[in-house]
Amino acid sequence: MKAYSFSATRYYTKKHEWITVVNNIGTVGISDYAQNTLGDIVFVQLPEVGSEVNTSDECGALESVKAASELYSPVSGTVTENNTILEEKPELVNTDCYNQGWLFKLTIKDPKEINLLLNEVEYKEFIISDEEKIKK
Repeated sequence: MKAYSFSATRYYTKKHEWITVVNNIGTVGISDYAQNTLGDIVFVQLPEVGSEVNTSDECGALESVKAASELYSPVSGTVTENNTILEEKPELVNTDCYNQGWLFKLTIKDPKEINLLLNEVEYKEFIISDEEKIKK
C-alpha cells in the first residue's frame, strides 16, 4: 500500500470522506487516499449553506484533471459553512486535505451516527482491502 496519511482524530466513510467533531459541529473533507486517487483537483462544488443533508446523501462534487467524483455527507445535519477559499484554490484539497483543504461544516443532527463511521485503523484496513480487489 502506498504511504497515505491518516488521523486518529477523524472518522471516515467507505466513500473516502472524513469528519471531525467539536461541540456537535462536524468538519468534512476527503481523505488523502481519495485526493491521491482523484489527482489534481481543479473544481469544487459544495452544498449550500443552510441545506439539510442526510447520511450518504450526494451533496457536492469534486473535479480533477482525471475524473469527477461525487461528494457524500458522512452524517445528517445542516450545512453551516463552506470552505470558500477552495473556489479560488481547489488545489488545497490535494496539498492539505486534512487542514486547509476541508470542504464544509455542518451541525450534526444525530451524534450517534458518528459511531457508524470507520476509525483510523478500520479505514486503513478498508483501503488495503480495496486496493487488493483492484489488483485482482
